[in-house]
Amino acid sequence: MANTQTQIQSDVVIRPLVEKDLPAADQVMRVAFGTYVGIPEPSTFFGDSDYANTRWRAHPKDTFVAEANGEIVGSAFVTWWGSSALFGPLSIRPDFWDRGIGRRLMEPVVDLFEQRGVKLAGLFTFPDSAKHLGLYQKFGFHPMCLTAVMSKEIEPVKSSLEWTRFSQHSEAEQKQCLGECREATDSIYEGLDLTHEIQSIQHQGLGDTVLLWRNSKLVGFAACHSGPGTEARSGTCYVKFGACKTSDRASEDFQILLAACQEFAVSVGQPRLMAGVNTARREAYYQMQRSGFRTEFLGIAMHRPSEPGWSRPGDYVIDDWR
Repeated sequence: MANTQTQIQSDVVIRPLVEKDLPAADQVMRVAFGTYVGIPEPSTFFGDSDYANTRWRAHPKDTFVAEANGEIVGSAFVTWWGSSALFGPLSIRPDFWDRGIGRRLMEPVVDLFEQRGVKLAGLFTFPDSAKHLGLYQKFGFHPMCLTAVMSKEIEPVKSSLEWTRFSQHSEAEQKQCLGECREATDSIYEGLDLTHEIQSIQHQGLGDTVLLWRNSKLVGFAACHSGPGTEARSGTCYVKFGACKTSDRASEDFQILLAACQEFAVSVGQPRLMAGVNTARREAYYQMQRSGFRTEFLGIAMHRPSEPGWSRPGDYVIDDWR
């Protein structure tokens, strides 16, 4: 058995993902997750949302696949947020499970983290899977707090909230907006920077970024995906990342940001808003509950190294790291 395992591993090649691999990588991801959670038709997992294409196009040089006998049997994606990085999804075709391929895919990813001096790397995984937790712990990731992926049904509202869309600003104004977004995230965690995420959403046409203002100063923002072919899905607006600048009014600003995201969702014809929050951000988590959000499912955040990052009490941040 050990010799067979060694032979299988030696026959698997780990290499960068190229564009022609995307259909196969997307299919493997859907089947892997669908099989794990046990739905009748695994290939339909994720519905009309898209993770493989959107993430590869955002970071095409930092995605890896496992190839066996000319077929894609696994993939791993990396997302860069300034001084920090997110890992995932990692997926392996079910007929190649338990053959050490997940570990093989992790190796170049962790090498990247070390080469770039990543301050904090994070991932989202199944909290009840000893196998997943064990794999990631071998590479220096530590289980932290639960993350709640939440949603709410929304209805059209009229208000006078002071917010704009990133896309409605001129190129010069966008540059200034990005600088203010960096100031906001840096006030929460040094070096955290969503510039590339915001620009990727615009360049790929995935949605838009809600910018929240007070007295002409940016106090918060939310990078949102909208509809099918994005990390949302039909009928859904998904807040991939949202944050309010650290201040005495952050709680108030966060409540307004949630309302602005709902207004944005309505404006693009999406009746449902989805957003995730780590439960270590207690105030943000409970505030979302009071605003009508309900948990759809839970995951666990794992950090490398074992430090809280931007998941602490008093951090008004929306993300889930899926």
